[in-house]
Amino acid sequence: MDSSYFAHSKLLWTPLQPQISASEVLRRQINRKHGLQLKDYHDLHKYSVEDYTFWLDLWEFLGIISSIPPQKNRILEPGKLPEVPNWFPGARLNYAENLLYRKDDGIALTEAGESGIVTHITFRELNERVRLMAAALRVNGLKVGDRVAAIVTNAANAVVLALATASIGGIFSSTATDMGTQGILDRYRQIQPKFVFAETEVLYAGKAVDLLPKVAEVVHDLSTQGLQRAILLPSRISGRELLISDMPKSSTLTEFLKTGDNRPLEFEQLPVGQPLYILYSSGTSGKPKCIVHSAGGVLINTKKDVRMGYNASSDDTYFQYTTTGWMMWTFMLAGLACGTRLVLYDGSPFHPDVQTYLKFVSDQGVTAWGTSPRFLAEVQGRGVNPRDIASFESLRALKVTGAIFTPPMFEWTQEAFGKQVQLISTSGGTDICSAFVTGTPSLPVYSGEIQVKDLGMKVEVFDPFGKNIEHTGQPGELVCTRPHPSLPIAFWGDESGQKLRDAYFSRYPGIWHQGDFMIVNPATKGIQILGRSDGVLNPSGVRFGSGEIYTVMEQFSDIIDDSLCIGQRRQQDKDERVLLFLKMRPGHKFTPELVMNIKTAIRKGLSARHVPAYIFETSDIPYTVNGKKIEIAVKQIVSGSNLQPSGTVANPESLQLYYKYRNIEKVVGTAEAKL
Repeated sequence: MDSSYFAHSKLLWTPLQPQISASEVLRRQINRKHGLQLKDYHDLHKYSVEDYTFWLDLWEFLGIISSIPPQKNRILEPGKLPEVPNWFPGARLNYAENLLYRKDDGIALTEAGESGIVTHITFRELNERVRLMAAALRVNGLKVGDRVAAIVTNAANAVVLALATASIGGIFSSTATDMGTQGILDRYRQIQPKFVFAETEVLYAGKAVDLLPKVAEVVHDLSTQGLQRAILLPSRISGRELLISDMPKSSTLTEFLKTGDNRPLEFEQLPVGQPLYILYSSGTSGKPKCIVHSAGGVLINTKKDVRMGYNASSDDTYFQYTTTGWMMWTFMLAGLACGTRLVLYDGSPFHPDVQTYLKFVSDQGVTAWGTSPRFLAEVQGRGVNPRDIASFESLRALKVTGAIFTPPMFEWTQEAFGKQVQLISTSGGTDICSAFVTGTPSLPVYSGEIQVKDLGMKVEVFDPFGKNIEHTGQPGELVCTRPHPSLPIAFWGDESGQKLRDAYFSRYPGIWHQGDFMIVNPATKGIQILGRSDGVLNPSGVRFGSGEIYTVMEQFSDIIDDSLCIGQRRQQDKDERVLLFLKMRPGHKFTPELVMNIKTAIRKGLSARHVPAYIFETSDIPYTVNGKKIEIAVKQIVSGSNLQPSGTVANPESLQLYYKYRNIEKVVGTAEAKL
């Protein structure tokens, strides 16, 4: 075991009442039901990945609403692909019905944003809005399997659209409003939606953004591919309803809803494997894959994660900062299935300032808050102390996902928000619309470590030859060696299923390969995600993840705004070499002394083998529109590939900064001397 990986592991949080956590209640229920003696979460997890009966136990525990429940002797059967079975054959349910079970005057949704206006929508009102939308969709011809696409903000209209579509058995797909025209078309041309709903005007970072030109271009293009109608939502700034003047297929939301009738809200009862959502791979270097997720799979696994991870109930308020283009938006909706109030925020958390945003989180009584490592690092870098701004007295769980959450950031966050807050670091993906590794309120939290493997997910650590090396404390590939209900059921348009198989099951035949580099601490059983495995750094045969370098870089967060660590492998080079790019904070300079200090810190904190061959200054670092650092595209560029950036790159012009490093020998001398 290489103990350097766990040198930062420090106990940060211990549960005060672990026995009341949802996973502990489930464990005791399973013990009584089956006469077992599962002692803790780890025993429960072992049972969950060895006996498929667990999924029936979970169905019952979560209270899944169905017209035909699953049969005890029919949990799964062979599917189109051997690796992706059909779950609960014969059972019938509706996803939207499970999320709209509350019809009272409790608050279901809270809309907010930069304007400072806060609007509350009750469960009764949400049901009525979904009824009106579903009626209009039905009258206008939406049927089971039809696609509804949306270019929308994280607001109530988006939730209403998703649930109305699901109530009928349609397939919903959304993108954020900041995605470029080409990125939207790369997605929606493939799925050929029957309806498109789109915002017309939004506010971001204090600026009004006119979306009509972009929407018009998208609608004109999709009209040649089967689009029947475009519905334009009221301005998020003025409330005005705008139209595309030369688009006969477009109407305002008010006009569209008037086409509906007074029929009651009906929930089509459909198989567990009925398609529900189409999500998308990042597509940073090509057209994105259209990942089709099933209604039952998304329902049971996302409700499980929200219920088990947060102990979410009707007494809670869940705020996930996200756009509608990220899988965390669909994940977040499971809070409604737990009776939980959802906070929907549209806009920048830094406008008018981050203090206003943090006070909003506290004032809303948020009990479970989802955010990103990048946001927390920015708060720290600005010298903001959250508890100088607000008490956060209701906050019980802070979930961090989307990127590597380093040990120093763990410790800063724990101190910043209070010892009562459980830090939940998770990792999963758009591919499964849920988590592989996650947190639980029943076990301690150690800095830099994800607490546990998610229930039902048989996660293992493989070496390149397919051998489980988890017990050694060495890093390897994250794999899942047993199927679970939220496996994607298809890539849209991939009739044979071969593209899906190639994407996930080709590296280790028959076994899901996630593409993440991970390690398990044998002492705590905590997990570290070290980065994408296709971006793993491999100088002279020594493999390590970029996350290890980013952990050290936290020491320099007062002067370095951001960093990017990638490997470069060219035909003329014998070995891969590591390049580290630094984006300086305003007022700070890139100097030889800084380079020397960083190398010394990496050598001391990790080893001489981890020290980058070169360190350069850069003016920008590429990110996806969902806030994920783009390492692999830069690695391909500096290694000789020409890339056409897709619409998922938030700042595509930044990629041009890295082409000059293909011929690194010309750059050296003006930027940094080689080690």
